[in-house]
Amino acid sequence: MTLIPQQIAALVRQGIIAAQKADALPPFEIPILKIERPKRAEQGDYASNVALQVQKAAGKPPLNVARAIVAHLPPTPFISAAEVALPGFINFKLSDQWLAAQVEEIIGAGDRVFRQSTGAGKKAQVEYVSANPTGPLSFHRIRGGVLGDTIANLLAAVGYTVTREYYFNNAGVQMDILGESVKARYLELLNLPSEFPAKGYKGLYIRMIAATILAIHGDSLKDAPVITFRQIAAKACMERIKHSMRRVNIVHDVFFLENSLYEDGSVEETIQALKDHGYSYEKEGAVWFQSTLLGDEKDRVIVKKTGEPTYRLPDMAYHRNKLERGFDLVVDIFGADHAATAPQVLLGVKALGYDPSAVRTLIHQMVELMEGGELRRMSTRRGDFIELDELIDDVGPDAVRYFMLAQNPNTAMNFDLDLAREQSDENPVYRIQSAHVRCAGILRRTAEAGISDEGADLSKLGADELALLRKMMELAEVIERAVNEMTPQALAYYALDLAGAFHPVYDRVRVLSEQEELSLDVQKARLRFYRAVKVVFARVLALMGMSAPEFMERRETEVEAKDQTAGAAAAEGAGTDAESDEE
Repeated sequence: MTLIPQQIAALVRQGIIAAQKADALPPFEIPILKIERPKRAEQGDYASNVALQVQKAAGKPPLNVARAIVAHLPPTPFISAAEVALPGFINFKLSDQWLAAQVEEIIGAGDRVFRQSTGAGKKAQVEYVSANPTGPLSFHRIRGGVLGDTIANLLAAVGYTVTREYYFNNAGVQMDILGESVKARYLELLNLPSEFPAKGYKGLYIRMIAATILAIHGDSLKDAPVITFRQIAAKACMERIKHSMRRVNIVHDVFFLENSLYEDGSVEETIQALKDHGYSYEKEGAVWFQSTLLGDEKDRVIVKKTGEPTYRLPDMAYHRNKLERGFDLVVDIFGADHAATAPQVLLGVKALGYDPSAVRTLIHQMVELMEGGELRRMSTRRGDFIELDELIDDVGPDAVRYFMLAQNPNTAMNFDLDLAREQSDENPVYRIQSAHVRCAGILRRTAEAGISDEGADLSKLGADELALLRKMMELAEVIERAVNEMTPQALAYYALDLAGAFHPVYDRVRVLSEQEELSLDVQKARLRFYRAVKVVFARVLALMGMSAPEFMERRETEVEAKDQTAGAAAAEGAGTDAESDEE
């Protein structure tokens, strides 16, 4: 679909060309036209400042330029008015009739509503989480997972073929320490001499892996090398990580093995390619990347004197691999600990002869859990760190996803456990999902009442419904902007805004009502409208990777209090009980 701002920009361009042909405006080059939303709703739905942009080229005051453009705009069904405002803005108002007709477009599109084609025919790869498989997944890591998974959803929504990838770091010192830790615990269980590594992993999960090995293999591995334990432990940790991620609706397409970069010669090829391009040299037994030639403040070691590569080298080889796979867009989701090194890897991409602009990097800050107004640092299960599974068990997967998404990634965030547990409109997750639940309730209860929306006359929709439709139509622009700016949090902001716009409309615009007599035509139109609203909320929730429930758990205390005091209003379903709609 073509976005409304793009359609208006095309309309303005046509108006300028027509005005020039009619000698109402002199010839000049038409600039890139930016269509924005006015600051105040009464000014219209969209605005253009083109008259201010071209006033010098046109040799006329911007008000006169704007009036000339408006006078030559071609008629279009989606705009009801184009008005000139000081000092030369052109304000556009969407047609009520066109807006009402979008109900059918939304319903017809279903779960693909507002899908766009800007990425059609292109391939994107999004790498996220990529935690070393040395233990259970910490809750800190899932912020990047939610951001990356939501970006992948958004890219798919604008037409990209998306590969969701996890960089499986199964090489390096940390993995050796993992193997040593498990072997030491295994030998302990056998009452054999063992020495636990100084920097070993001490979590209970290490003992559990060792116990599982003992249960399966007995003492047959007592003389096995560390690599055997490393392989078993890495697989066990990775399966646990995958299970934890599935609980928050994160499933990767590819698990890329770091050691494959060594096995297939990619790391050595990367060193040679840097040398061939004049960007590497040897000094004091180490291999250096001459990144200063590309503007870096100093050169970087990529192979230590010991022959061990630094983290930059396999990362360069991995990005080379990504771009060789033909991805038009590569998106890296990294934690704050990568903030300094990610630009160095991109310099390596450039040195290797690839276009670094194909790689977009999103850095996110750390997460802290808040409970009772204080930081919660320790796990009630493990005593050392808080696992993702523990957080999911506490607040549920939807709350984990929304709260991790709903703040700017560039800022450190405090995850408010008390708010995430709240079953009321104070909790943004509840507020958003209850909108979908209320729409589902309307559809159920009207079906029970024998009311169908087939053949609905949408001209019967009122100002409240049209205002919400305006807000619903913004979703296409939110998706496009979130992709262009790599701001997935914009989706969470929009979802909450949409819910905020919905609930007052729901309270005022009834399909079944004991308070007012409604004609069947009005009931059918409103029912059709709520069917479309349900589609849009389901789409927003799906893009955020969250569920769209048909029912919501009743909060008995609130419902009982309301039933005792609200009389007919309670039967009507107004107020806070999201599930009692239209009763």
